[in-house]
This record gives sequence, structure tokens and C-alpha cells, in this order.
Amino acid sequence: MAKVPTALVAASGLVGGYGVARWSRKRQLGGAVLAVAGVAAAQQWRKQAGGAAAGALTAAYVAAFAGSHPLAKKVGAWPAVFGVAGAVALASWAVADRRG
Repeated sequence: MAKVPTALVAASGLVGGYGVARWSRKRQLGGAVLAVAGVAAAQQWRKQAGGAAAGALTAAYVAAFAGSHPLAKKVGAWPAVFGVAGAVALASWAVADRRG
């Protein structure tokens, strides 16, 4: 079975978490999607790039989630979510996926 790139897992967690929270109107459900994808990505990051890289990418994932909130006030919710998801995906590819 082909391995799913961590960039896709992380970006999908951010976009999917927001989408689920918005459409279900249950923030906890969106948070669960965000968390599951984050854990899955972190496990792959650790295997592919080591613990330090996994820690840094996990911090970037959490910072992207937190940073999307104030950014959304300036550019709108969806553009903010897509922007931070793209940034995390790029970092993930550069640090972990590019090696494989």
C-alpha cells in the first residue's frame, strides 16, 4: 500500500478539522479530526525525520491552528485555513516527505 505523504495528512487535518467544525456546528468534532490527523502526521514525521523534526513540525501544526484564528479576522476563515494548511504542508514536505 502506498504511503500517504505527511504534507497531505497535516493539511487535511487543518482543513478537515475546520470544515467538520463549521458544518457540524460541533467544535469538539472538528477538534477530534484535527487531533487525529496531527497524531498520525507526528508519528510519520518521527519515523521519517526523527524526534526533533517531529517536535518542530508538531509545534508548527499547533501554531498554524492557533494562528489561523487571528489571520481569519484579516483575510476570512477559509483563506486563513488554506493558507496555514499550505504552510504546514510545505514545511512537512521539506523536512520529512522530500527524504522518502
